[in-house]
Amino acid sequence: MSRPRIVIVGAGFAGYRTAKELSREARGKADITLLNPTDYFLYLPLLPQVAAGILEPRRVTVSLSGTLPRVRLVLGEADGIDMDTRTVHYTDPEGDGGTLSYDRLVLAVGSVNKLLPIPGVAEYAHGFRGLPEALYLRDHVTRQVELAAAADDHKNCQARCTFVVVGAGYTGTEVAAHGQLYTDAQVRGHPLREDIRPRWILLDVADRVLPELDEHLSTTADHTLRERGVEVRMGTSVKEATPNGVLLTDGEFVETRTLVWCVGVRPDPLVESTGQPLERGRLVVDPYLQLPGRPEVFACGDAAAVPDLDNPGGFTPMTAQHAWRHGKTVARNIAASFGDGERRPYRHKDLGFVVDLGGAKAAANPLHIPLSGFAAGAVTRGYHLAAMPGNRVRVAADWLLDAVLPRQAVQLGLVRSWSVPLESSSPELARVPGRPEARQETDARSGPGAATEEETGPGRRPTERPAVPGDTAAEQTDPREPTIAGASAGEAVIAEAKAREAAERKNPGPTRRRPAPAGNRPGGLPARNQPAPEPAQQQPAPEPTENSGGESGKAPGPVKRTDADSAEGDS
Repeated sequence: MSRPRIVIVGAGFAGYRTAKELSREARGKADITLLNPTDYFLYLPLLPQVAAGILEPRRVTVSLSGTLPRVRLVLGEADGIDMDTRTVHYTDPEGDGGTLSYDRLVLAVGSVNKLLPIPGVAEYAHGFRGLPEALYLRDHVTRQVELAAAADDHKNCQARCTFVVVGAGYTGTEVAAHGQLYTDAQVRGHPLREDIRPRWILLDVADRVLPELDEHLSTTADHTLRERGVEVRMGTSVKEATPNGVLLTDGEFVETRTLVWCVGVRPDPLVESTGQPLERGRLVVDPYLQLPGRPEVFACGDAAAVPDLDNPGGFTPMTAQHAWRHGKTVARNIAASFGDGERRPYRHKDLGFVVDLGGAKAAANPLHIPLSGFAAGAVTRGYHLAAMPGNRVRVAADWLLDAVLPRQAVQLGLVRSWSVPLESSSPELARVPGRPEARQETDARSGPGAATEEETGPGRRPTERPAVPGDTAAEQTDPREPTIAGASAGEAVIAEAKAREAAERKNPGPTRRRPAPAGNRPGGLPARNQPAPEPAQQQPAPEPTENSGGESGKAPGPVKRTDADSAEGDS
């Protein structure tokens, strides 16, 4: 008798935990395959520390092959699922297609950035869902401060030193908190003009920071941010983004070159393509995390609407704490489906929250005991070390070095603006010219995961391209980039892509997932609808990177922390 075939799609918190538990329970009696675009699990709660230069990128990544014995890793992105023939179709990093057959399937594809229909946001904002985005943000912030220090024009200097973060949930709050510390440390060595200092602005339509937490933690975070100089503006959001700044809903125009988008996530577009019943974009499952009518298919993490048995009629939120626990329940129920043990419904217990505010500051309420200051900081870091499935010693060493040595504020130049578009079905991967793309994006203005007028407020219109003076077809590439033989490298890449598409029309290839990028707008906030020009002889290498496989990015385990943000912050 052949061994059962188990396929897990996605290696975020839910997918990784499922693979880990099944590897232990199956004991080699089943063929377990993990399909994921990258070869690592990303511990997203510490990503703001990567952007702030505290942790090196590899510290927050855990090798899949090195920590999942008896699990076969297949690199690729799922293009489609045929539940009648029990097959998963995927595209590997080199553009070749493949098929995986299964007896049990686990969908743990996670979530992607949630766009609201606000003009200019898709073109000029940067998300914070994966490692490439964190690396880009670190380079971008460093560059803006360096350019500001060398600028003679007061207005230009102030604009470059102004950083706007939208979304005061977990992610946005931590990005603003760490960002202010990072830029303040940077200007100590290279002072700006006498009357200018880095300015961070945190926006949210909610009435307080961290609206999903109790008032004590919210007040602690708000006080810490304001004490550092972060401008916290509640009840305010972005009405329009332009190359030179953002127009706020209160009518003020803020000149800036940096807009960080942390307002929420939506389930991966692959979920919608399954044709199964959805609840606000998530697959409807029963308390055992199985699809109704498809007992061989399980869904967990941000991809699944799991009934909350302690709150009848409700569903568990899109958080990493739930995703981590979903994974354990799915593994147990899959084993039970093969006669090993009994299946159990998913139940959970809320054990608290932790929010890292940088330095020695944090807000936490483990076991519902409110903490702040140094005690909260110690609990928060201790919790992360305990929750990480690897790299604990390296993380602790980086924290120690950061406490005694100045940070290295340098640009690595590994990730360009156009390679980390806000609207992407794979935020864990950086786009690279010439790399085959896969499944098409789901429009942020349609589908179950789209924002509604109720979420965005009246008077806002669908995302459209802001008018840029002199923005002609000949000016779509960044004038600061090198050109080749009188034409931009970006145009050369586009020409190459067109030739490749013509060849593919003659010889059709595998299903594609993401549309090829299109260019950068001159000046101001970088638009990312085109590839940035590159020298012909040098193309950037692919940069590997929840909410999961990108799955939920908040810490699993006993202390609760979300990585999924709602339209008003983090859910």
